[in-house]
Amino acid sequence: MDSDLEEIDDEIFDNSDLRMDRPPFPDQCPSEIVGIESMYVCFGQRYDACPVFFASSLQTACKEAFSSAIITEVRFDDYRKLMEIWQEVFPSEGPVDFSKEKCPMLIGVMRFCEEENEELFINEYQLKTLFQNATITLEELKNELVIFKEECDKNERIRLKTLAICVQVHIASKQVTNYLLESIDETIDPCENFYEFSCGKWIKNARISSESNKQSSITQIENDLEHTLADLLSSSPSHRTKKSKAITNARRLYSSCIDEDTIEMEDVDVIMSMINKEFGGWPVLQGSDWDESTFDFDRLMLKLSQYNNYIFYIVKTDVDEKNSSVRSIHIRPSKLVLDNLILYVNGIKAMSAYRRFFVYFTMALTDDSSTISKDLITLLDFEMDLVKYTLLLDKLDLRETVRTTVGNLSNIISFDSSNYIRRLYLLANISVIDTDTIIVTAPKLLHGISSIIDRQSPRTMQNYMIWRFMMDQARHMPKRFRNMLQQYTHVLSGTSTEESRTITCANYVNTMMNLPVTKLYIEEYFHKDARKETTEMINNIRNIFITMVNQSTWMDSKSKIIAIKKARAIKAKLGYPDYLESDNMMKLDKDYAEYNFNLSYMPNVLSVMQLHSKASLQMLRYPIDSEEWSDILPTTVNAIHRLLGNEILFPAAILQTPVFDKDAPKYLNYGGIGFFMGHEIAHGFGDEGKEYDMNGNKVSWWSKATVNAFDIRKKCFIEQYDDYTLTQVNHSINGEQTLDENIADDAALRQAFFAYQQWAKTHKNVDKKLPGLSKYSTEQMFFLSFGHTWCTKMTDAAASTYLLLDKHSPAQFRINGPTSNFVEFNRVFGCKAGQGNSRVKKCNIW
Repeated sequence: MDSDLEEIDDEIFDNSDLRMDRPPFPDQCPSEIVGIESMYVCFGQRYDACPVFFASSLQTACKEAFSSAIITEVRFDDYRKLMEIWQEVFPSEGPVDFSKEKCPMLIGVMRFCEEENEELFINEYQLKTLFQNATITLEELKNELVIFKEECDKNERIRLKTLAICVQVHIASKQVTNYLLESIDETIDPCENFYEFSCGKWIKNARISSESNKQSSITQIENDLEHTLADLLSSSPSHRTKKSKAITNARRLYSSCIDEDTIEMEDVDVIMSMINKEFGGWPVLQGSDWDESTFDFDRLMLKLSQYNNYIFYIVKTDVDEKNSSVRSIHIRPSKLVLDNLILYVNGIKAMSAYRRFFVYFTMALTDDSSTISKDLITLLDFEMDLVKYTLLLDKLDLRETVRTTVGNLSNIISFDSSNYIRRLYLLANISVIDTDTIIVTAPKLLHGISSIIDRQSPRTMQNYMIWRFMMDQARHMPKRFRNMLQQYTHVLSGTSTEESRTITCANYVNTMMNLPVTKLYIEEYFHKDARKETTEMINNIRNIFITMVNQSTWMDSKSKIIAIKKARAIKAKLGYPDYLESDNMMKLDKDYAEYNFNLSYMPNVLSVMQLHSKASLQMLRYPIDSEEWSDILPTTVNAIHRLLGNEILFPAAILQTPVFDKDAPKYLNYGGIGFFMGHEIAHGFGDEGKEYDMNGNKVSWWSKATVNAFDIRKKCFIEQYDDYTLTQVNHSINGEQTLDENIADDAALRQAFFAYQQWAKTHKNVDKKLPGLSKYSTEQMFFLSFGHTWCTKMTDAAASTYLLLDKHSPAQFRINGPTSNFVEFNRVFGCKAGQGNSRVKKCNIW
């Protein structure tokens, strides 16, 4: 490919440009005086330009200019005097190595330091000419030394920063080069299977750890991040991080989590006491002694919700879909339906593991096992009824939303839901009235769940609700319970060992107290220049999307105008909330004022649950903050488009190699994070995004003709992806289920590529090639960067679950799907229509 470009461009990789060139002295000095005068001039000029001198240059200079015995004797005397003066002027400084072999003291002062470059420590020196004549006084010398030291310190800071940039560019390029060289399989024709070409070698060598069910370029970033967060939470605060009560409590929560000795010693006393005193007990543990007359469904629902456990119905405060300037109450089915569906689809093996989990878990908590088997049977029957009902519903039923009032909610969901909502918000000191708006998602499913619940006995419901709560708490319990959970998840996902406790605890604290953790992370690891760089990229990609809308042939002019306005109105949030850049911790500490922890882990866990529940409920009466980060944490390796706010969010955690590096060539960044940017922009104009206007309100703004034209074009994508089969589990892709993501992927690749082309036109020859990859053009490197981002390997169990539940296509089809539709890919790699990675019938919307 592009054989004329095979020669490596060494310009930015030649190590010589990180060092001084040959010393600026004549090869032979006619006399000592001439030699010294030459050094006066040359060192003076060189110091003004760059204060760095490497040992090799100076040794040569000393040898050439100071070879005589007379000059050597003078230098000895000068050296002794200068050392005395230096220590007198700077008594707190350590001794400086003004050795006669290295430093020509007759003409100046040199400071020594070490700089790491390419894994070697290189001695460096700085020089300032002091002696212009032989009659300089001691006071003049002292004054010169003070001035010199100030200048030297200033220049050293500038030098280190400049050198760091050069080194970082080199390191970034080298790191990405290694990633790509370890991924590309050149035995594969990119025109036949670009995913295999981009990732083939990586897939062969990748190993899925026993703690995971997946390995990918993205999960590698996640793994590195987890270890970074664990280090930050376990170490003492950096001098860069101001004192913060919130950060102190985040570290305290982490410490209690990793203290396994105390967790084992306290055992299950705290949680079992709460279940018996607050929740009404657990029948399966009490056998025939449990009194079903004490069962109160509404009360138990309320109690569990107080601990942020929504067993059947999730209640959440969120932006109102019809008026994005206010918040409203939202209610939707909980994840139990999906959990049960996973069990159902995975078959007998999964169901057997689930039964064992329940039996072993409950037997570990009671000496009376007389009713365990019977209770388990009724519990499974109840869950199967939920699954069967869910399978009867159409996909549209699950996406349907109904806008009603709190007072009318009980007419949609059969239990006394209106009263439940009022009592729930009252726990957070929020008064809810009958006329308050509530958005109901999947009302048919919610009503069906209520009907099935009504048919169950009190014992079955009490057993099930406590079981669901305990399943969620198993990861916080002593080791024997975590082992049971691990054995169960192994069957569902393929993980064979529990992840390290430090990682588990770091992830937990990151989720529960994210902004203090984010503050720690960005102080130590995030370069602020990355926000500036990515802001420019987003603007470039947005402009390309606007051009694509203008050039579309299927949208009418009115819809185009509105679409362009919406695209321009998209708000991009990059990295983290702005206030975290400040050294003022008042807002952070205020937001987490109630987060106070001790050394006992389970009480801390229960406290966090209540705080999160309370915080969500209290948001109902809070005004909308346009700067607020919602629905994604800054330490998440992902990105989202919030339709309700018409905003796209790119967390700090995703702005890392290989997805993004501020020092890497632009073709890598546009192929990496640029694709994410285009993907999130496109979501605002897809099957779901077309229902939301430029302000984030749910309003149909496309004309009927435009909707019809879109529907025709989207069928092409459904058919394309329906034809793909994941051979690993011999199961086809669901083109309908993955439609919105596939359309966004297709548009994203086009946006990112054309944006890079546009940038390259105005920055000719700026992007350099990478060593070992010079045979590829910069445009080919764009596609290779895109491909490498999605290299993935999964266990069979994880792949099956992914196909069942995920809205995204598997990785290989996120690569081969968009590239096979893109004529520019054909041009860049010389592919012909009809080859494996080049469809004859190309799907296209944007």
